[in-house]
Formats: sequence, C-alpha cells, structure tokens
Amino acid sequence: MFFQPAITRSSLVSRREMLLESGTGFGALALASLLPQSALGDASASISHIAPRAKSVIFLFMEGGPSQMDLFDPKPQLNKLAGKPLPPGYKRVVTAMGELNSPLLASKRKWKQYGEAGTWVSDWIPNIAQCVDDMAVIRSCWTNGINHSGGVCQMNTGTPLAGRPSLGAWVNYGLGTENQNLPAFVVMTDNKAQVTNGPRNWGTGFMPASYQGTKLDVGNEPIANLNNPEGISVERQRNKLGLLNSLNRDHFKDRTFQTELEARIKSYELAFRMQANAPEAIDLESETAATQQLYGLDDPKTEAYGRNCLLARRLVERGVRFVQLYHGAGSKWDAHRDIEGNHTRMCGQSDKPVAGLIKDLKQRGLLDETLVVWGGEFGRTPMSEKGNGRDHNPTGFTMFMAGGGVAGGQTIGSTDDLGFHAVEDRLHVHDLHATILYLMGIDHMKLTYLHKGRPERPTQNEGDAYRLITQRPLVRKELSS
Repeated sequence: MFFQPAITRSSLVSRREMLLESGTGFGALALASLLPQSALGDASASISHIAPRAKSVIFLFMEGGPSQMDLFDPKPQLNKLAGKPLPPGYKRVVTAMGELNSPLLASKRKWKQYGEAGTWVSDWIPNIAQCVDDMAVIRSCWTNGINHSGGVCQMNTGTPLAGRPSLGAWVNYGLGTENQNLPAFVVMTDNKAQVTNGPRNWGTGFMPASYQGTKLDVGNEPIANLNNPEGISVERQRNKLGLLNSLNRDHFKDRTFQTELEARIKSYELAFRMQANAPEAIDLESETAATQQLYGLDDPKTEAYGRNCLLARRLVERGVRFVQLYHGAGSKWDAHRDIEGNHTRMCGQSDKPVAGLIKDLKQRGLLDETLVVWGGEFGRTPMSEKGNGRDHNPTGFTMFMAGGGVAGGQTIGSTDDLGFHAVEDRLHVHDLHATILYLMGIDHMKLTYLHKGRPERPTQNEGDAYRLITQRPLVRKELSS
C-alpha cells in the first residue's frame, strides 16, 4: 500500500528554498552529462585509482605473430646451432603445426645497438630503431593461445576463449571519453581482410554494448556518410534523427536488457555529433607535406598503415581514449614459410609509419600522455617450418611500449639462448594488460563490473602491473656469444 504522509506547513518548501537547499543540483545534472558513464553506473570503477601517466593508448597490433629473434631479441647461439635439432633440456611445447623436431633456423639479420642504452635492433626495422630511447622493449612476454584465434582473442580480452570484454572496452568503461563528439574507442585495419575473430576483438562481452570499439573503414574515407545528402539541411537532419531517437527510446523502454539496442541508439546520437566534428578530425590533407612524409604517406608501400598512424595521432589529440591499429589484418605476419620474404614485406610496410607516429607524438609534446604499445598475439619458434619459415610461439616473444610514463632506453626480461621460452621477468598477457591499465591510472583489481552477481575484472583476478617499466636504467648491453 502506498502511504502518503500528511503535509504540514513545516514540510512545505518554497521554490527559492528548494533551489538554495539543492545547492548545485542543476549544475550537477550538467556535470553528469560530462562525466564518464562508468562514474554514474553500477561500476565500482573510479575515474582514477592511481595517478595516471597516460591519457590515451595507441595499440599497434601486428596480427599474425612477428618473429622476436629476427627483430628485437638477437640469439647468436641460434645461428651456431642452425640445422641441428632442438638440444636436450629445452622444454617442449605444443606448437600450431607440431614441427618440434624440425631443425633450428638461423636468423639472417644484421644487428646494431641504438640509443644511449645500446638497445639491440635488427636491420629489418631501422626507423623504429631510432626511437629506442623512448621505448621499453619487453623480451619476456608469453601467452596461452597457440593458434591465431586463441592468441588474438587473449591479447585483446585476456582469455583465449570468446565472451569477455576487450581491453579497449574496459578502458572505455573505466575512464569514458574526453570528447563527447568522437568515439572513445576506435579500431582501424590496414586492409579489407577480416581480422581473426572479427568484431569480438573490440567487443564488450557481458558488458553493455555501448563500450565497444568503433571500427573505421579502410582508405581515404574512414567514416562513411558524414556529410548530409545534397538538399538536406542540418535542421532537417536534426529533426529526422530526433524522431528516430524518440521511436527507438519508446521501443527500448520494455527491452532494457538488450544492450545492443541501447548501443545503437547512442551510436545514432554520436553519429549526429560526429557530423560536425569528425570531418575535421580525419582531414589528413590539412597536415603539412613534411608530416605526411614522416608517416610514409608519399610511398604506396607505407601509405595504408601510415594513414592509420597519422589518423590515430589526430584522434588522441582530440581526446579519443583507446585506438587500436591492426597491421597485417588477416594474420599476414604469419610466416610459416619464407620468413625472409614475409617479414621483409611486413616490416617495410610498418617500420616507417610506427617510427613516424612515435616521433610525431614526441615533437608535439603528446608522447608523455600517450601510451604506444607494439606487438602481436605471439612470436615465432627457433625451429624451422617448411624449410624457411617459423611456427607460432606463445612461450616467449617481444613487445614494446613507448610514452605514457614508460621509461625508454631499457630492455625488460629475456628468453633462453634460442629465443624459445621467456625465462627472466616473464610477463603474461594479464601482466601486460595490468601494466597498461596502471599507466592509465587504473588498478586492474579495482576496476570491476558486476555480472550475474560476480565482480568481473579485466585480468580475471590475475596479473600484476610491471611498475619497473617507469624506471630507466641506462646500461649499455653487450651481445653475448
């Protein structure tokens, strides 16, 4: 039964008293529209658990698995034993093709030390090599997925199995956006091939779909239909979308459990705001010729990924929180055969754009607040496959981080003498994700989402942030024989 208390004179409040006693009530409504949604919903996430070092993340995802011992992790012993079987004493693991008994394959790379700390980098990536004093090269990464589906899924969501939110979705959920007129989480690919697992890599799993990534198209028009059709005024477009929004929200009232519907409604609202803001954000022609050349836009070989890297810089410049750029979409870094031809091609496409991005962020004063992450879903084996290729290797591979509070000029961890297993300062994908969140000001154990009565966390209650990544030991490392 509804009980209505008697109204007495003492309980009556004038309009003036109500406004005074409510303090900044109406201001709070305005503030609420500007705060990240996670601060207003049922999340236990705080806008910041730790003093943040980075405002944005640009994740450069080399899909297919770059070879660590041919790029950042030189192994002289591998060349000495080339053509022989894996020596006794090395832990054997399950590989994708099961070619554990194949002979070891030498690396044909030439190596050189760069920067104050003397970081070793191969001749395949000479432009990235010039940026090592801003990079922390992590040689001791490992994961669980042995194939592309499981590996890509885990590097994005923390688990080889589908169904959990992506790292970008967790960041979007925890921090929201700094620009209400652009997506908080953006994904781009360098070609029209399907990324392994497709949209679930930037999906939200059990969280509301509104936190998922927004994929931009390949080519010169990354966002289609931004401009109104000829003869359609802004006012007419606003009225049309207003009517559509009203119909959608009426339909949504009895279907609040369908988060995809809510996400679609929000996407229409964002799309309208983007019509006024996104054209300027994606206008690469406004960049100087020198900047375009820095990213390789003047070379057909580097133009595709260079365009995405430059667009990523423009997006984080405007408050986009998480940008993921796939290079080699469709697992094109996967060098089961002819690793020389494969990696020569893939490095040639990405080396200059990646270096251009780091240099450009630095010269604009954006690198300190932008965390750049480079890596694939796993590495490659020291054994040969099909005579001149390398198999998948989840047990030891290399990634690097730059900017965003990361101390450059350092090499973290190590693999064994053949580059097979991570042996020192081993960092699992959960550790990597925890570190990225830590640099963004988020404690991965405090960022929770209540799902079916259980508090879910981005790293599944595992992993530790590698805080030493913020300390810079400038010690020149020699290459042991």
